[in-house]
Amino acid sequence: MSGDKIEKGSSDELKSAEKESNDKKVNENNQQMMLSTPSIAPLEGLSRDMLPRRAQRKTETRLHVLSLLVENKAGVLARIAGLFAGRSYNIESLCVGETHDPAFSRMTIVTRGDDKVVEQIEKQLRKIIEVVKVSNITDVPHVERELMLVKVQATKENRDEVMRLVEIFRGKIVDVTLKSLTIEITGDRDKTEAFLQLLKPFGIKEVVRTGIAAIKRGD
Repeated sequence: MSGDKIEKGSSDELKSAEKESNDKKVNENNQQMMLSTPSIAPLEGLSRDMLPRRAQRKTETRLHVLSLLVENKAGVLARIAGLFAGRSYNIESLCVGETHDPAFSRMTIVTRGDDKVVEQIEKQLRKIIEVVKVSNITDVPHVERELMLVKVQATKENRDEVMRLVEIFRGKIVDVTLKSLTIEITGDRDKTEAFLQLLKPFGIKEVVRTGIAAIKRGD
């Protein structure tokens, strides 16, 4: 009986030793795999800005410049303006005039919206019979100009300073009174807006703008 117990005890000790050896080998293998694998930061430590993003379509609202060639007929301007108003599209500025061919007029419309909204506007404009061509020249190299007349308060104390600003922006003083100066300035939107901001402290009485006239560069 005692011999059987000794043999049984020895067998249990061998099994226990084998199990410990196997567990040790598994742990060593796991450690080697962890050392050979590049360290990856846990997702909890990553911000949303660090994670890859799916490419999305542009949806930001911005100004778009549309150039239209239309037939020079009565009622065309009213139809185009009615299209914008009927669909709650706002016209930031509109400039229209006869081309070198008296049968046609060139119209420059500046509107605000995202790319999807402006695409819908273009499609609707092309449905008007008198509209010959519609071009979105916002992202195309082009030249744009706007004529602006500004009447600003002018006293003995600030008159010289206002005149210096006019000279810097290459404007013209087209009318002078004892209390005001009327200034003519031509340029793109950035130039005219910057000039207005600088004149505000002096007191702007009146502003008249033609709206943007734009034409594509090159051929």
